Amino acid sequence: MPARTLMIQGTASHVGKSTLVSALCRVFTRRGLRVAPFKAQNMSNNSFVTPDGKEIGRAQAVQAAACGLAPRADFNPVLIKPADDLRAQLIVAGDVCDTLTAADFGMIRRRYWSVVQESFSRLAHEFDLVVLEGAGSPAEVNLRDCDVVNMQMARFAGAPVVLVGDIDRGGVFASLVGTWSLLDEPDRRHLKAFAVNKFRGDEHLLDGGLTRVSKETGMVCAGVVPYIKDMNIPEEDSLGWLSGFVSTDKMPDRIRVGIVDLPAISNATDFEPLASEPDVEVLRMERPGDHLVDALIFPGTKHTIQALSFVRAREFDTFAERVLEAGGMVGGICGGYQLLGRTIRDPEHLESDQAEACGLGILPVETVFAVPKIVQPVAGRHAESGTAVTGYRVHMGRTTIRGKSQPFIHMQSPTAEEYLDDGVSLDHGRKFGTSVHGLFECAEFRRWWLNRLRRWKGWEVLPVTHSHSLDAKIDRLADVVVKHLALPVIDRLIEEGV
Repeated sequence: MPARTLMIQGTASHVGKSTLVSALCRVFTRRGLRVAPFKAQNMSNNSFVTPDGKEIGRAQAVQAAACGLAPRADFNPVLIKPADDLRAQLIVAGDVCDTLTAADFGMIRRRYWSVVQESFSRLAHEFDLVVLEGAGSPAEVNLRDCDVVNMQMARFAGAPVVLVGDIDRGGVFASLVGTWSLLDEPDRRHLKAFAVNKFRGDEHLLDGGLTRVSKETGMVCAGVVPYIKDMNIPEEDSLGWLSGFVSTDKMPDRIRVGIVDLPAISNATDFEPLASEPDVEVLRMERPGDHLVDALIFPGTKHTIQALSFVRAREFDTFAERVLEAGGMVGGICGGYQLLGRTIRDPEHLESDQAEACGLGILPVETVFAVPKIVQPVAGRHAESGTAVTGYRVHMGRTTIRGKSQPFIHMQSPTAEEYLDDGVSLDHGRKFGTSVHGLFECAEFRRWWLNRLRRWKGWEVLPVTHSHSLDAKIDRLADVVVKHLALPVIDRLIEEGV
């Protein structure tokens, strides 16, 4: 028997669709159901590498964890990774497929709808329940003809839809009714319920508005979910990064870690584990500040050469030198690692119209962009500390070391009982670079790295904490949602369908 379905759509981006899907996946998995997440098409530079070397959206990897599953390409068959305002890399079934221009986006439905159908159908025959996620808003009338992920998917899956609005932004009732009113009647039939997310205050103050939405649309209210502080579950897209990392219960003396807000930043979720530590302040830096940081990190980016121009224009190059002169640390991950090197070459123009650029020269490495894209889960050890680490590589650049340095990571070869080196470390770790994402999710390595900074400042070292346990955070999220969503309403929607 094919799986039952439930779909979460939203009135806009960043209203909480991904986190609510994660919560519901955990809720129904706890009941003993075989549950799978599904998002037909994702647009995000926060990606994740599956155990078999496929690339999917980070949010679907989190949702898979909520279901107790290893991530796989079927959970997110189409992934679009923007490089700039006009170009994006297209990932289909986990593999790089093409580079899109803005004019090409309309062809995705025509060319790859069959891939989406096949992925969903496999899940529908394997699981008891598939929880689908939409993207942005289903009421973008200018995009209706090329829709893959919202109502097109709801119709194919026969899924009842819960429409989610974000009251923290204001205008939630207008956005709920407005979304419903812009949809055609066949699509309105899928909108069975609505939920209000990120509410602060007395829920009874909403009674009149909730009643009015139901009267205007026929949708039943599926609940009001409160604003959850310090959730720190990896975000789907750049909007989570733009809102900054927020954490409470911080110690008075904190390590200041600055993350350069590069153009087309990718995998900013690398730094969320740092933000969850009580002795760390993570700063999103659009420009160098008046005060130095203890560590300055250049993150991944989908447009490394363009990012170099940004770095120089904002004078992050001289800021990095000041951090080093003051005894701090400067490092880079993936694209950030590449731009810290001596040169970057792109002879095939895979990322840029510019064929070559001079890097910052902080690390003795040179990078050349080439195909195929390297997409690989990583397990190994941090070279200096010996701590076990896991992560993933996802990049086009081939980086070659051109001077004396120590490796940053000893990676275990996937095909042999040997270790391969990745990255560089110089000056007792004050300069480093690596192509491996996800290292700070490893609690022992994270604390070792932070304690090194604490020692340099003459501070007492701290023990390892597991405050970033993703499983515990999903459990906490699910516990809140269970209290505030009307689960009998959700159960009835799943049982009755459309």
